Amino acid sequence: MIRAGIRALPAAILAVLMIFPVAAAQDKAAVPEPPGLWTGPMVSDTPATLEGARVIDVPTLEALLRQKPLLVDVGPADRKPNGLPPSTIWKPTHRSIPGAVWFPGAGRADLSDEKVDALLRRIADLTNGDKSAPLVTFCRPKCWGSWNIGKRLVRAGYTSVHWLPAGITGWQERNDTTAVTPETGWAPNPPTGRSPSK
Repeated sequence: MIRAGIRALPAAILAVLMIFPVAAAQDKAAVPEPPGLWTGPMVSDTPATLEGARVIDVPTLEALLRQKPLLVDVGPADRKPNGLPPSTIWKPTHRSIPGAVWFPGAGRADLSDEKVDALLRRIADLTNGDKSAPLVTFCRPKCWGSWNIGKRLVRAGYTSVHWLPAGITGWQERNDTTAVTPETGWAPNPPTGRSPSK
């Protein structure tokens, strides 16, 4: 009887260990959608949903590309590392999904009304005013900026918004990227390596 109990112990331990990934997945899924735009840290666990939009993975995006969606990248520009000598030339390259338009920092919740208006006007131009045009928002994993821009577009009346939580990182696991430049009026702040002043 004791030997049978000892033999069953590894199976019991294995069963307990197998529960932990499920619990972790449930915790991630439990991140609630905020009622409005997210104003907390821009890099942290995000919800598994975005009301009014479709959450997609990279294979789904690959299939969606046949519809020529507008790919909206809101990833930040790379910052100049602290400690580089002033004479060091710093020319970072932002790589994105081919065909994407890049609005660095456009996923922040604290954009001015003028900046939001400019953003929505540009999106309207790029979609020829078609609110049913497919749109895909992305950044990097755990990026609230891509969630926020998706939320803004849904609120603006776009009916085919797709959010790619895996972002550029997920795309790169299966596909190539290309260098992109910011959309007019969305040049990132000079990359000094310091945090922007408030």
